[in-house]
Amino acid sequence: MVKTLLVVDDDDEIRELLCDYLSENGDCVLAAADGPQMWQQLEQQPVDLVILDVMLPGEDGLSLCRQLQARPGLSVIMLSAKGSALDRIIGLEVGADDYVAKPFEPRELSARIKAVLRRPVRSAPEERPRPEPQHQFAGYRLDHAKRVLRIPQGSSFTLPRSDFRVLRDLLDAREQVLSRDQLTRSAMGRDYAPDDRSVDMCISRLRQYFKSAEDGLVQILTVRNEGYLLSISSMAAD
Repeated sequence: MVKTLLVVDDDDEIRELLCDYLSENGDCVLAAADGPQMWQQLEQQPVDLVILDVMLPGEDGLSLCRQLQARPGLSVIMLSAKGSALDRIIGLEVGADDYVAKPFEPRELSARIKAVLRRPVRSAPEERPRPEPQHQFAGYRLDHAKRVLRIPQGSSFTLPRSDFRVLRDLLDAREQVLSRDQLTRSAMGRDYAPDDRSVDMCISRLRQYFKSAEDGLVQILTVRNEGYLLSISSMAAD
């Protein structure tokens, strides 16, 4: 199936090179040099994945990536000349599906694009049927379509895709331990590596959401040498 990709990079040479290379795979490839052009392209046609440079004139890629989280079904791969572990973590924190450091081989980026776009298809057979488009637990509600977590006091949070997938999988496993490897494969769509902190960052953010409710009914516990477990107090009623 032909996919529509949007390359957002202010470097004309890199942008044109990527558009030419990715078009060879048969996909439809659009281009933008900055945030305003990106939004214009997104308003004109549906896009499956945005390849987004961090350093852009005006609003930077990290800020744009945060805003793109409000568009369900749209994947984002960040590009940056900064390739440290901290930079990758920041990119994933704002909701990017993957992070590629410059300089890179176009073939590597193409492979990562294919891996990100395969995630829903690959994970679907492993998922248990979800007749209801939401989870309800201890007064909380997780809306699958909008990726919104509503807490008992009435506040709501739009979750990045990675946080949503981790929470969804923990809820499906209810009171069972899921390893980092399991969560990385299911939620991130890739194999776990020893220096991969993506799942840990998701867990940290999810804990803050539950902490904001101040009821202590829902906790994500760390099980040493095994992984994470979602615990719901017996005092809570679904």
